[in-house]
Amino acid sequence: MDLYTYYRSTSSYRLRIALELKGLDYRSMPVNLVGAGGGGEHLKPAYRAINPQGRVPALRVENNQVLIQSPAIIEYLEECYPQVPLLPKDLLERARQRGVAALIGCDIHPLHNVSVLNRLRQLQLSEAEVDNWIRHWIGLGFDAVEALIGDHDFCFGAPGLADVYLLPQVYAARRFAIDLNRYPRITRVERLALEHPAFQRAHPDTQADKPA
Repeated sequence: MDLYTYYRSTSSYRLRIALELKGLDYRSMPVNLVGAGGGGEHLKPAYRAINPQGRVPALRVENNQVLIQSPAIIEYLEECYPQVPLLPKDLLERARQRGVAALIGCDIHPLHNVSVLNRLRQLQLSEAEVDNWIRHWIGLGFDAVEALIGDHDFCFGAPGLADVYLLPQVYAARRFAIDLNRYPRITRVERLALEHPAFQRAHPDTQADKPA
């Protein structure tokens, strides 16, 4: 499998975690989104031929087929490679995992995506106003996540779908200098993940395309 990725892309990061937790082999194909000296590769014809939306991640699978959008790709991996599941067997627990994943993937991450932030700047918002926007939506979402996840281990025990979504969001929150001290459950999960080999291999700091 070929993974079209950017080292600190939240969506790419979550897909790397899913691949690593499942122990699947893949080849990273970095796509430079913002770096100096050739950034914006996602908008060029060569990459749009792979993903017409011009976003990462994308995953090339068997028969040269390309999948886009991390939730759809993760669902595909879960269905094709169930040997190391990201979802438990219990239907209620599966729904809880999906609920936290959707909260992060739908109600937090899209609101601080770089395309949204750039649009805010185009509308003449100051950098202080953009920062307040980011803090508002991450804080609102994390308040809910903190209340929903458990008191021990990862979000709901063993590493699962909720953790796949949470860790990249925590990384983004730290990039934006969000104070996480009022989220002891979230930071507990972060500590556990940073000690876990699969999460370590997926971390932005270990990616080949991270600038030196």
